[in-house]
Order: sequence, then structure tokens, then C-alpha cells
Amino acid sequence: MEGGIPTADASAFRDCFSLAWKNPYVLRLAFSAGIGGLLFGYDTGVISGALLYIRDDFKEVDRKTFLQETIVSMAVAGAIVGAAIGGWFNDRYGRKLALLLADFLFFTGAVIMASANGPPLLIVGRVFVGFGVGMASMTAPLYISEASPAKIRGALVSTNGFLITGGQFLSYLINLAFTQAPGTWRWMLGVAGLPALLQFALMIFLPESPRWLYRKGREEEAKAILEKIYPAHQLEAEMQALHESVESEIKETGSAGKITYTELWKTKTVRRGLIAGVGLQMFQQFVGINTVMYYSPTIVQLAGIASNQTALLLSLVTSGLNALGSVASIYFIDRTGRRKLCVISLAGVVISLALLSGIFYQTTTHSPKVTPTITSHLKNYTCPDYSSAANANRWDCMKCLKASSPECGFCASATNKLLPGECVISNDTVKDVCHGENRLWYTRGCPSKTGWLALVGLALYIIFFSPGMGTVPWIVNSEIYPLRYRGICGGIAATVNWTSNLIVAQSFLSLTKAIGTPWTFLMFGVIAVIGLLFVLICVPETKGLPIEEIEKMLEDRAFHFKFWQKSSDNVEKKNQFP
Repeated sequence: MEGGIPTADASAFRDCFSLAWKNPYVLRLAFSAGIGGLLFGYDTGVISGALLYIRDDFKEVDRKTFLQETIVSMAVAGAIVGAAIGGWFNDRYGRKLALLLADFLFFTGAVIMASANGPPLLIVGRVFVGFGVGMASMTAPLYISEASPAKIRGALVSTNGFLITGGQFLSYLINLAFTQAPGTWRWMLGVAGLPALLQFALMIFLPESPRWLYRKGREEEAKAILEKIYPAHQLEAEMQALHESVESEIKETGSAGKITYTELWKTKTVRRGLIAGVGLQMFQQFVGINTVMYYSPTIVQLAGIASNQTALLLSLVTSGLNALGSVASIYFIDRTGRRKLCVISLAGVVISLALLSGIFYQTTTHSPKVTPTITSHLKNYTCPDYSSAANANRWDCMKCLKASSPECGFCASATNKLLPGECVISNDTVKDVCHGENRLWYTRGCPSKTGWLALVGLALYIIFFSPGMGTVPWIVNSEIYPLRYRGICGGIAATVNWTSNLIVAQSFLSLTKAIGTPWTFLMFGVIAVIGLLFVLICVPETKGLPIEEIEKMLEDRAFHFKFWQKSSDNVEKKNQFP
């Protein structure tokens, strides 16, 4: 026991998977809804590889960092709207219809992107995809949570996290598969419509959330679904808990009608739940996870890897670790608990970001020197800023890549990439000449003997982040709010998540240019320390508690540094699962 919270039964993980033959209906609900997480993950991962080839096809994208950030982040902007509307839509029309709408929007966006003839249409497609992803991101865990037995709810909601990371891993595999295909990035983005079609087909035949049905007065329909989820001896208790929850809401608010934001803040249980849930979603993004997922190949190139294909291949490692981490979360979430997992996760993230900051500082301050252009084929393409510089003998590769009128690249020495190379104008002609002389061509990062350590730092970051902060915020937000407020509060939390995501995605490349890569990662590390303190103070432990019991805990307890305590000595008995 830790701070009064009973230790979850060690068999929870085993029980989750034993459902495959005991009660496959529950797993069918969880995995079908969890494809919404696959959509989320695929979109997060696919753009990182597609962007490398979009830059090759559209030179204005290659020249403008802001345009690159916009293509990436417009899906996030759409997700903000999708998540905000999704909360209202979930409460009014149900979880099932929300997922079907998300699939339609995602498929429409994938078709638009695959057929785009320029950056404007590409951005429009990204916005449509964002609408769908935003709605699915808050609806999928909500649906799974409301259709899961309490004891294994965390493990089942974690399947959504696994499918998010699985979608990211799948996107990197598909990116690699299409690197040699005509219209490379079109295939990468167009394939994104297939998971949406699959989920749409599956969800049509699945029921609505039983808790939503009960909340809408459709008790018999809810009972029919719960009979398939719970054994007979638990069904009556579950129905009674639902009845008491709805009666309590009506008694407290005077009606079951429209919810106002003032009401949310004045209701103690909701206010405390929102502080914890929204805060977790903010810190999940502000510690920089989607800089890794959106810009992983670019980060690898900043560490000194020149080839697009090599950068994609190495990024596959971090994506694979992310998927494995989400599998670990399924195992630990109902054993270790949500809060403790977050603390361990954030502590590891702090260490990893400190390591990345140190590695990139070493890489950027020890890049190869620039030598006067002596190659006959490159002599007419010497970087103008280098030619006119008063201190040209002090130029190194990093100084060369910062030149902007016009932009310049670094053609490494043919003997050894760490020896002095030439600073020349960045265009396709010069790139081909440099490659023709069997020399490496750099435009985003510089050759480094320690750059490979950046991959170690990224791997450690993912190993720590994925099992904890990668899944816990979504799980906590799917179970911490009273039934009446669950849709709108989940929508608020998801909107905050995507807004934070947008800020990070839209600013990362600009930050690396303005203050440098090492200081950007150091900034994320400082935020992670603040996030660790927030979890210790504000986040409750919801492990193993029935959803209705969580509401009582929030009502009775105030924020303090200790682990939150249970509100009933009989919780463990209520959580027994046959």
C-alpha cells in the first residue's frame, strides 16, 4: 500500500489478456475504438518523414522554416478544434457517432493531402486530418474507459496508447517503404486513410457507451451492453453505482441539462479533476515529445547524419522503442499506478534531456572548419557570406549553415568528413556536384564524431517517456471526471493537449535557429522538472478505483504533497474481478 491506495492485484495484467478467451467482447470494444489512437499515431509519425520529400518537391518549403512548421502544425491546429467540438459532440450525440465522424474527417484529409498540387492544398488536408485526430484522441480513451471493468480499465485504456505508438512505428515503416516510389510523400500521406476506413467499418457494428446510454435515460440498452461486459453477480452493483452517480448529479445541479463553464469551476470534484487532467496534458507536450515525433529525422540530421534515408531508418529505432514503451505501460499501469509511473517517467525525461543538451552543445561547438573553395566544379558557387566575411578563417560548418543570403551548405572533405570542407551555395546543382565527388552534403546539421550519441539520448528519452507520460495523461482524463461532465472535461483537456502540441510544433525549428539546439532541449528539461513537482502536488492516484469512487475521493481530499489516500476501505473488495 502507498499512501492509503491499495496495491492493484498483480494478476490485473494477466486478467486483461485472459479476456481474449473469457470475454472477447470487451477486447473487441477496446481495440476497435483504439484504432482512433492508431490514426493519432500515424499522423504524428508520417509527417516527419514526408516533410523531407515535400521539401525536395516544393523549394519554397525547403527555404522557409515557417512553412515547414506550418505544414506540420496545421494538423495540430485542426486537432484543437476537433477536440473542442468533440467534447460537446460526445455529450450530445454519443461516443460512437463521434468516432465515426472522426474517421470521415480523417479519410477526407488523407485524400486531399495525397492529391495536393502545392503547399496551400497540403495545409488544407492537414487541417481536415487534424479535425479527425482531435476528435478521436479524446473519444477513443473515453469510450474504452466507459466500457471496461474497473480492475483492468487502465490496461485496456493503455491499448489506445499502444495503438498510438504502434501507428507512429507503422508510419516510419511506410515512410521507408515509399522512399524510392514516385510521388513518395503522396503515398506516405494517402495511406493514412486506410485505418480510418477500417475503424469506420468496425464501429458501425459496435454499441454505444453503456454509461452514456444510461446518462441519457436509456437504461435497458445500457443494461444489455453491461451484461456482456460484467458477470451476473457484478451487474447489479454496477447498475446501482450508475444510478447513484446520475441521481447525485441531478441533486447537485438541479437538472441534467446544459453544462456551463462556471458550473465546472464551482463544482469541487470537477475543478480538482480538471487541474490534474489539464495539467498532465500540458506537461505531456511541453517536455517536447512531439519535437521528437514530428521532427525525429530532422533531429537526427542536426546531429550530423546527411542522408534522408539513413535519418528515417535511425528514426525507426526511436519509434519502435516508443511502441515497446506503451506495451510496458499496459503491464505497469494497474500494478504501479498512474501517479508513481508519471514520477518515474518525468525523472527519466529530465536526465535524457540534460544528456541531449550536452551532446548537441558538443556537436555545435566542435564542427569541421571551412576551407577556401578549391574544387574546380564548386569554385563558382562559394557562399557569398563566406567570401565577404572579414573573419573567414574562423568559419566552421555551423557558421556556414547559418548563412541566409542565399542559404549555404557544407560539402565535406572526401578524405574524412571531420576534416575542413567547403561552404557553398545550397541548391540541387551544388548538391549533385558534391555527391558526384563522393562527398557528404550537409544543410541542417554538421559532421560530428559524437553525433551518434544523440540517438542514445533520444532512445533514453523515449524509454522513459512512453510508459508513463505517454499514456497516463489520457488514462487519467478518461476516468477522473464525474459522468455528467466527462465528455466536456475530456474535450477541454484534449484541447489543451493539442494547443500545447501546436505551440511546441510551431516553434521548435525556430527555437533551434534562434537559441540553438542544445538550449532548446535544456528548456524542455527545465519544464520537465516543473512537471515533476506538479504531479507530486496535484495528481491523484486512480489505480483500481471504480469511476464512481474516484468522484468521492476528489470530493473528500485536498491537494498536498503526500500520495492521495483512498476514500473507502472497501475499494479493494469492490474491484475484485473473477
